[in-house]
Amino acid sequence: MDPFKIIIRLVSTEKAHQLRLKNNVLTFIVDRQATKRDIKEAIEKLYGVKVVKVNTLITPRGEKKAYVKLAPEYDAEDIAAKIGIP
Repeated sequence: MDPFKIIIRLVSTEKAHQLRLKNNVLTFIVDRQATKRDIKEAIEKLYGVKVVKVNTLITPRGEKKAYVKLAPEYDAEDIAAKIGIP
């Protein structure tokens, strides 16, 4: 799958911000058909980071949300700032 079709958007909520600061985790809305492996590969390719773990869930709105934990040498807050999320 094309990485640009897998990753729909970065989630910008208070919870997502706390996860970025405390756990080095980025939160994305992704394509429903994407597997954890697809999501990991897309994030690594698009943002040039190393992904340690991916957790997913389906929201009540029917969207697929992915929690992506980055390797310690990468800062989730810096990646979010590059994407444009304060």
